[in-house]
Amino acid sequence: MLRIGLTGGIGSGKSMVARLLAERGALVIDADEISRQLVEPGTIALSEIVTEFGAEVLTADGRLDRAALAKIVFGNPARLLALNTIMHPLIAARSAELLAAAPADAVVVYDLPLLVENGLAGGWDAVVVVDAPDDVRIDRVMGSRGMSRNEVLNRMAAQASRADRIAVATFVIDNSGTPEALFSRVSEVWAALLGHGLESGFSQSRR
Repeated sequence: MLRIGLTGGIGSGKSMVARLLAERGALVIDADEISRQLVEPGTIALSEIVTEFGAEVLTADGRLDRAALAKIVFGNPARLLALNTIMHPLIAARSAELLAAAPADAVVVYDLPLLVENGLAGGWDAVVVVDAPDDVRIDRVMGSRGMSRNEVLNRMAAQASRADRIAVATFVIDNSGTPEALFSRVSEVWAALLGHGLESGFSQSRR
């Protein structure tokens, strides 16, 4: 089994890269998707979140209002820590279950937004970082998610810096250009992973 950590800041296009790797045969474990499943109505996580943050983080039909919760935690480190204390152990446990169930010959890509922030860069066969300049990422998120500039900046402030992510990368995938350039770079990285050419990845990642 080849275990790959995939990360990138908000608006970098990490989810797109995860899809492209899945199309090439990777088994993707998506921490964000796990998080969404863990807060479905009736779950322990949702109950703990409501206890911590109040019923105002619920929609009328009893589901988690992610936007309302985001407004509470982003820009407030203490409240973000409270949320992470609830969610991170549950996400880690479910991720471990999925990883244990993966075929022995799988290329497992663990899509983890907070890989660097949580000190999880070690222990992988390779770390892939999806990168784009801050201004590009801000424009993308404002356009695609309808966030204000300040909301995006608050999200970015809660994440590692570009420099910190790149420092732990085996491969960097630049997603500041065209879709064709992104597809090409993903193909290069995938070929290197399949060839176990991880040492060459360190030089490729700095291009």
